Order: sequence, then structure tokens, then C-alpha cells
Amino acid sequence: MNDRRKFGMTAFRIFGVLLVVSLWTAAFVVRAQAEEINTKALSLVVEKYPYTKKVVEVVEGSTYGVLMEEAEIGGTDAADIFLAAQDVYDLSKVKVGHEIELIFGRDSGQLLTLVYQIDTEEKLYVSRDGDGWSAERREIEYDVRVRTVEGHIDTSLYASALEQGIDERAIIALADTFQWTVDFAMDVRQGDLYRFLYEERYLDGKYVMPGRVFAAKFENAGRTFYAFRYQDPDGTVGYYSETGESLQKMFLKAPVAFRYISSGFTTGLRYVSAFNVSTGHRAIDYAAPVGTPIRAVGDGVVTWASWNGPYGNFVSLRHNSTYSTNYGHMSKIAVRVGQRVVQGDTIGYVGSTGFSTGPHLHYEMVKNGVKINPLLEDFPGTDPVPAEELDAFTSGIDDWRRQLDSDD
Repeated sequence: MNDRRKFGMTAFRIFGVLLVVSLWTAAFVVRAQAEEINTKALSLVVEKYPYTKKVVEVVEGSTYGVLMEEAEIGGTDAADIFLAAQDVYDLSKVKVGHEIELIFGRDSGQLLTLVYQIDTEEKLYVSRDGDGWSAERREIEYDVRVRTVEGHIDTSLYASALEQGIDERAIIALADTFQWTVDFAMDVRQGDLYRFLYEERYLDGKYVMPGRVFAAKFENAGRTFYAFRYQDPDGTVGYYSETGESLQKMFLKAPVAFRYISSGFTTGLRYVSAFNVSTGHRAIDYAAPVGTPIRAVGDGVVTWASWNGPYGNFVSLRHNSTYSTNYGHMSKIAVRVGQRVVQGDTIGYVGSTGFSTGPHLHYEMVKNGVKINPLLEDFPGTDPVPAEELDAFTSGIDDWRRQLDSDD
């Protein structure tokens, strides 16, 4: 009986030892397998994502050298990158609000590439190339979608478009398309209709910005204006009417760009007083905040750029033997007598100097020595679509025209 009990106890101890050994072995195997899985997973991550990225924002007062130092980039690499990029893009001109992406090898930790977005169309890439660096510009590859929108104006083009969720930049692009045809401070009327086709640009599924305006229609006070984007065989881009006439004319319709007088505008309130022969007010006064840029409505030569009594700070431009334009009450003059300016150049800034009761631009147009109403003058356009390209232009805009005229 005792022998059986001893045998049983011995067998139980042996079983216990074997159980412990087997459990320890199993745990070791599981741990080893887990480590192997983790190693493989890490290897797959490194294989799929072999790089790490650091993003540096360009802030006010920062320079390329300071940004590289703050990103802990060695002086040699920073200098070599700068020199390699010199003929492609000058990195001393990095802009506030932009970002510099620095891409490193995950294993080596070595800086491999610097990426900087130059503008909305291109990025600069400076990449390690053997013992040196190479630089190139690359177009940004957006996912482009074409959107068609329309609306009726109750108070303003700006307000109507914003109500539909249209990007403010697209509204400004639309207004710029018609800047030789419509004065959006003076000409807009309640009930006016607009419709246009434009690009919306996306990156990684996220909306980034509007792109090109392809076609537009604006019905204003019983008149209909069309604009179609056309690129000629030489690559020159312009906007033309449905018959191929250039929208670009000798003079802009307004000396203050739409982008500066859009927000908060209600129909008819963007000017202090209009041209009126009976009252003797032979000018148009545009209400705008002090400091708003004033642009030359056409190419010309500055004949006056100083104080001029009741006009305050005053600029006069001679465009040709027929036309000249005058700009008064400026807070600051940005040109000098004898200087040549081109259409759209900033010549000064809105103010309230001279005989003025508030910030505004006093704008006059003179024809053969007589002050005229510029809104009623019909100015010639620049070159139309050449006759040999007219068939291609017409067929190219057919679909756009149908979309603009559709009642759907």
C-alpha cells in the first residue's frame, strides 16, 4: 500500500515538472513567435513607409537659414540644398505662411529631400543625388472637377455667390473675367443673372482652391455678356466673346478692383456719387477704405503726381492723344511724373485728402479735353481670335455655350 502511495506521489511530481516545462516552453515559443511577428510587422512598415517627414512653417521674420537650423539640418546640407536650388528657385524668397517639407530615410535618419510649394501650380523638389543634390520644379497634380453655378443678384454678385457656397476666390476670378466690360461698383442691378463654369481643385480628396474659369455669362440690365477661355496655338490665354472678340479692352471699367470693394456691398452703394452733367459732377466717386489700391485703367504716362488743391493728392495719366484719366483724394501716391504705367498697375491708394468728407476715389476720364462718363464710352478691344483659328474656337466653345444657355 505504501509502495503504491510512493509511486503515485512520484508520478504526480514528475507530471507536475513536465507540465511546468511544457508551459514554459509554450510561453517561450509564443513569445518568440510574437517577437518574430512584431519584427515582420515593423519590417513591413519600414518597407511600405521608408521615410519620415518633418514640416517647418515659414513665419514672419524667418529665413531659410534660420528655418534649417531650427529643423536641426546640418550647415553643409542646408548650404548645398540652397546652392542646388539657386537656378530653379531662390530659397531666400520663401513666403510667410508656406511650408517646407523635409523627408528623411526611416532607417538612416538622413535628409533625402526638401519640398517647398512655390505657388498654387508648382512645387520645388531638392533631392539627394549621390554625393550632391539636384533641384527641379514639378506641377502640382490636382484632382480637378468642373462646377457650374448660377444665381440672381438681389444685393450683390458677392453676396449671391457666397450664399451658394462658392469660394470667394472664384467670385473674384469671375469678376476679373469681365473687368473690361462690367463695372461691378456701378453697373450691377437687382435681378442680374450670372452663370459660370470653373475648376475646383482637390488634393488627397480635400478641396484646396478654385482654378480656371472656363466660361461665363452675365445678364446685366437687359444686356448679355459672354466670356470664353481660349488658348491659342502659341500658348497665349485670353477671354473672348461668343464671336471671338477679345474681352480685354483699352481701358478697365473701374479703377478699383472688385476684390477690394466686394465685401458688404449692396447694389448702388459702392460709390459716393455718379457722373451727372446737370449737377456739374463730371466724375465717379468710389467709396473704399483708406489704403485701398488704385489702379491705372489703361497704359499711359504720368503727367501729374502731387498735391492739387481740392483734389488733394492727385495723379493724372495721359493714355494717348485722345484720352487721359485723373485720380484724386489719394492717401498716398505710388508713381512719379514721366513714369510709364501699364493697365492694372497700382498708382496710389484711396484716401480723403483735399476737399473730401470721407475716404473715396474721385475718378475722371477726359476725351479731347472734355470730361466724359467712362461708363458710356465704347472702347476698342485688343486683337480678336485670328480668322484661321475661328472655326477651332467656335467648335471648342459649343458645349460651354450650351451649358451657359441651358434652362436646366
